[in-house]
Amino acid sequence: MMKKIDLQAAEKCSFKGNLGAIFSRKRTVFRLWQPFAEKAFLRLYNAENEPLFSAEMKRRGSVFEYVKSGCCEGLLYDFSVTDGGEERCFADIYACSVNSDGTRGIVTDMQKNMPDGWENDSFISFKEPERAVIYELSVRDFSMDKNADFSAKGKFSAFCEENVHNSYGESVGTEYIKNLGVTHIQLMPVFDFDFDKSEYNWGYNPGFFNSPCRYYSLDNVVYELRELVLAAHRAGIGVVADVVYNHVFSAENSSFEKQINGYFFRGSGNFSNGSGCGNEFASERIMARKFIADSLEFLLKEYHFDGFRFDLMGLTDIKTLRKIEKRLRRINPSVMLYGEGWTGGESPLSERFRAVQRNAEKLPSFSFFNDSFRDAVKGNVFDKNDCGFVNGKADISHFKPIFSALSGVFSEDFWAKNPSQVINYVECHDNQTLFDKLRITLNNADFRRICRAEKMAAAFVFLSCGIAFFQAGQEFLRTKNFSENSYNLPDEINSLKWDLMTKNSETVNYYRGLIAFRKRFYGVFRNCVLRNFDEYFVCEKNDFILIVNSSDRKITTDYSGKFEIFADEINASDVPLYSSKRLCCAEFSVLLARRKVDES
Repeated sequence: MMKKIDLQAAEKCSFKGNLGAIFSRKRTVFRLWQPFAEKAFLRLYNAENEPLFSAEMKRRGSVFEYVKSGCCEGLLYDFSVTDGGEERCFADIYACSVNSDGTRGIVTDMQKNMPDGWENDSFISFKEPERAVIYELSVRDFSMDKNADFSAKGKFSAFCEENVHNSYGESVGTEYIKNLGVTHIQLMPVFDFDFDKSEYNWGYNPGFFNSPCRYYSLDNVVYELRELVLAAHRAGIGVVADVVYNHVFSAENSSFEKQINGYFFRGSGNFSNGSGCGNEFASERIMARKFIADSLEFLLKEYHFDGFRFDLMGLTDIKTLRKIEKRLRRINPSVMLYGEGWTGGESPLSERFRAVQRNAEKLPSFSFFNDSFRDAVKGNVFDKNDCGFVNGKADISHFKPIFSALSGVFSEDFWAKNPSQVINYVECHDNQTLFDKLRITLNNADFRRICRAEKMAAAFVFLSCGIAFFQAGQEFLRTKNFSENSYNLPDEINSLKWDLMTKNSETVNYYRGLIAFRKRFYGVFRNCVLRNFDEYFVCEKNDFILIVNSSDRKITTDYSGKFEIFADEINASDVPLYSSKRLCCAEFSVLLARRKVDES
């Protein structure tokens, strides 16, 4: 249950200044927004959680403030407020770092915890977001495989390790990702979250939004997360942080609710549940909006993230995202901003205010995941037996959303008009992996047939206009043993199995070749012409031809002349694989060709 609050009075008491523990070597200013409490106390502790200091904070308008002289670096702290005769203790929602159980913040000198080279590090400039190739991964999954010789398994530091190999002796880790050709890695949540007594967790049950997750750290969590970003930047890879501002793990027990009952979450008497996780953050309220904006600006400045992926972005109001964008682009004009344009349930926030797909035109610089493309390619993700174009329903109705992505021309009722707002994908951390979905829907098909479907799906993603996105390991046929939602399953299920990179090297090389082709010829089929034949489709633009053969027999087309082949049923590349005088496409595959100009 949530307590009722005079929201109008609270909004009138908003505060524009800095909040939290504002650190300097000579003093720290502790500032807490709480317009209604009778009094508030600051309490300091040593590293062993032993009390060191307690003082009543002074009210200054709608905030309480205490200035503590001397260097407070490393001290733990919390706040205590008395509100309506009730005393509540809680950690600072603005804390840069928190202790392991999230009961106290840690005063942090952000100017001190810097790896060598951090001061000269900068964002990966990416002025055309639709050209991005995003690789989604979990920090833990990245390095927990027993067949990869990471030293810092499950930790931020694993991304900084060099000369890491699988059991076949092939390079894995950050070096592998660089050679794959992706432009950005998207880190699943890396900020403080509740483990819910589980050994494994994705991090979508947040506690604190500015404090890196200690479970991913060997020693110095701020330093090690920065070190990860620095290692990626040195490899030429941007880093996107997956942020979860739409809810917290437990609203009643959160510092947000304890700080001021009934303000930071939507609902009247009970917490509303648009997130599907028991509560939803009230982003439209002034101080909630300010918190999100302050938090993102802090993360951008202090961790040099190149973008943010918003979990259940449809629960965040449009006005908040517009304000956020304005602030962030002052720091990094090319910051990438995108998210899920839907909610996890019914929300009291009117749909006209939500950042859902149908309101995409109101957020022209934000991108949204294209679930209609995803389902057209492989089938509905909520029905494991449903098929898409590559696995049983190769008809025009399923090809239309795919063709729209390839051509960058969308129907009148589609939510986007510009490909830069569209993220094309067929697999992410949610639901089954593509490989598992194909194994289910293709029944007793042999391995070759499944690989052909995998390659065709990949071709659609990387040849389309808009941002390309795929989950780590998708390229080497990642499996989660048919689990539809592996958020709480052990490492045996979730970890990247790096030996598959070697075992399924053909599909890895196919992905690598498609990514390279995309980088060299991005948008090659923009505004292309579609030709629909009985057993196959053809997309043509200028000298490029894409043949999509979903039948069980080889197709010999009427095209003749001199052609350079960039992709067939086996390989893909940004340079011609071979030349041909006829265009023949193997069963269940694509053929990507360019007509050679007669130089004579």
